[in-house]
Amino acid sequence: MTRRQFITLLGGAAAAWPSAARAQQQALPVIGFLSSSWPVDRARYLTSFRQGLREPGYIEGQNVAIEYRWAQDQADRLPDLAADLVRRQVTVIAAHDTPSSIVAKAATTTIPIVFASGGDPVKLGLVASLNRPGGNVTGVTFVTAQLGAKQLGLFA
Repeated sequence: MTRRQFITLLGGAAAAWPSAARAQQQALPVIGFLSSSWPVDRARYLTSFRQGLREPGYIEGQNVAIEYRWAQDQADRLPDLAADLVRRQVTVIAAHDTPSSIVAKAATTTIPIVFASGGDPVKLGLVASLNRPGGNVTGVTFVTAQLGAKQLGLFA
């Protein structure tokens, strides 16, 4: 190899390296969306979900990807759908409802899970307590009785 060939090879590698490094750095974070229902039944919820992501600057297809998994009212499909999200190593799992939340928690202890639940997350086994959820699971609940007591405790 001549000196000129070596310099040309080195220069070509140096020029290609930054673009290869940028390509590796531009991998989008992936949200795994898990629901026990049908997409058509949750269209309004999905609109709100995407709007909530847009507020801090996350836009689907631009700087975040979303992998949707719908059980279509067949609860027995949820474990396989959750396992698929875990295999794909999503960044976070958004569990749309209580059944999805329970199955997602059983599927992984390492991927963060954000749930929306109408039940008591402590009684459901999703979190250790409301003030210290622990583990990889956190979320929103609509249980007003216990939250009311918690709110009164804040005034004391």
